[in-house]
Amino acid sequence: MAESMKGWKRSHRCAELSTQNVGEEVTVMGWVQKQRNKGGIIFVDLRDRSGILQIIFEESDCGAEGFAKAEKMRSEFVIAVVGKVERRSGAVNENLKTGEIEVRAAKVRVLSESETPPFPVEAESKTKEEIRLKYRYLDLRRPDLQEKLILRSKIVSKMRSFMANEGFLEIETPILCKSTPEGARDYLVPSRVHPGHFYALPQSPQLYKQLLMCSGYDRYFQIAKCFRDEDLRADRQPEFTQADMELSFVDVDDVIDVNERLIKYVCKEAIGLDVQIPLPRMTWQEAMDRFGSDKPDTRFGMELTDVSAVVSGCGFGVFTSALESGGSVRGLNVKGQAGMPRKKIDALVDFAKGYGAKGLAYLSVQEDGTYKSSFAKFMTAKELDELVSVMQGEKGDLLLFAADKKNIVYSVLGALRVELGKQLGLIDESQFNFLWIVEFPLLEWSEEENRFMAMHHPFTMPMEEDWQYIDSDPGRVRAKAYDIVLNGVELGGGSVRIHQDDIQEKMFEVLGFTKEKAWEQFGFLLSAFKYGVPPHAGLAYGLDRIVMLLTHADSIREVIAFPKIKDASCLMTEAPGTVDERQLSELQIMIQDGGEYGRTENRQQSAGRGDSGFSLG
Repeated sequence: MAESMKGWKRSHRCAELSTQNVGEEVTVMGWVQKQRNKGGIIFVDLRDRSGILQIIFEESDCGAEGFAKAEKMRSEFVIAVVGKVERRSGAVNENLKTGEIEVRAAKVRVLSESETPPFPVEAESKTKEEIRLKYRYLDLRRPDLQEKLILRSKIVSKMRSFMANEGFLEIETPILCKSTPEGARDYLVPSRVHPGHFYALPQSPQLYKQLLMCSGYDRYFQIAKCFRDEDLRADRQPEFTQADMELSFVDVDDVIDVNERLIKYVCKEAIGLDVQIPLPRMTWQEAMDRFGSDKPDTRFGMELTDVSAVVSGCGFGVFTSALESGGSVRGLNVKGQAGMPRKKIDALVDFAKGYGAKGLAYLSVQEDGTYKSSFAKFMTAKELDELVSVMQGEKGDLLLFAADKKNIVYSVLGALRVELGKQLGLIDESQFNFLWIVEFPLLEWSEEENRFMAMHHPFTMPMEEDWQYIDSDPGRVRAKAYDIVLNGVELGGGSVRIHQDDIQEKMFEVLGFTKEKAWEQFGFLLSAFKYGVPPHAGLAYGLDRIVMLLTHADSIREVIAFPKIKDASCLMTEAPGTVDERQLSELQIMIQDGGEYGRTENRQQSAGRGDSGFSLG
């Protein structure tokens, strides 16, 4: 039967004790990690969020009743112990912060008993993630998971401290907003008092933070919950957290400066990492040409090489037809892998096809200087020699080539480069390589929509020197946009915003908005812009991603207390769930899905149009 802690007060967390406390009487409380009965003496490992502390029970110290309680203890019992701190009588446990000490129990209370848990509560659990997420409240007791969430709290605290010292005001923006269906799918919330009308949960505080700049608040900051109804990956969740900011009377360099200092401060304070600033910058075009990605992992080489000019007149139709269609031919030099088995090369071909490639061409430079290739018979010896030379191929190297539309070639080789880096152990996991990507294209062509779309969002300022091409060559216009990348992952992004009426109206025109449509969706912002708007810019970080990378977690699910799985459901609470007819009636909603209401397969119906446009991030 559970006992009360009345009259007892915890004096220390478990791992707050050390040899400096030897001889003191302390009161500790927590969960039983393990109980070991050695006959006349019982050892209990007591766990709380700070760590593990060894407790010793002997009948001569804690009495027959206390010893009997200790005998019955099992994993996950919650207990309180009063005892004296001693140096360990046995061997020191160097794996524990408290490995030099133990507490000899004088009094004990069992505050709560526990059934046998469905899996061991231990670090680096081998239990399937689905089971752990079903019992997330138990999973969250694991020391490694607690360390990540404690670090997350510390990162947020340090961010807030830095931003306050830099003159930023923390201001909350609404969760119930107006839908902007041009972006990723919105989560919609029906209104009871406005039947047939819907709120949207915010994809970001973008419009509100721009309005705060119009209102003169100068520097805004917020730890903001955001929501996007999109397909999930390891670093995506339907609800996520942004560290969001906006600044007035600034340009690109000003935003980058304050954020570099923020990164340096947070990394030093949170994990002791010294980040050297200023951080390197790379244009979007250079990143795509060298790495095939606008979020390149620069911890290893193996950069892309453009061989289009070299193979333009060769006899290999795959190369020449791609070039004749306005495409590109590029390659990767996989050093020392000429002997890679054909089975592994075929697996790489299949991997490339997953990113849109029709196939991969390969050439291996043998140790005797000859070539083994999938296309050698279509090219002369001179052409092959020139191709190998441009690729800086040496004996023992494997050369891989993709030929297609430029965007597909980038996508294929960019992903293949990272995959090979992982397979071949080329990535130094101890490195933290921060990088700014700047000068993004303002627009990108959508085959699906048959029109230009904003690469970021329609409020992004174009680079002044490129604005002259907005009518004649819109794809040539670069944006005052910037992303911060760490180890191949986009941590955050932002831009200088448009604050001139004529540029904003032209942007809407290029994006296919009529004036009426623009005012219908963004009228409150456009109206505010009529009353004196300062030049302003901002940036938003994916907080979950920051914590994921700084803790070397494999997924953001490891750094979110209660995450969703890939179908956006919660295994623990079984959300989303059905609601009763009375609730639906109040909202004047009727479910018409051709079958039983609430079926699992109907949970995935989207609330908006496809994720083919901009996102307000």
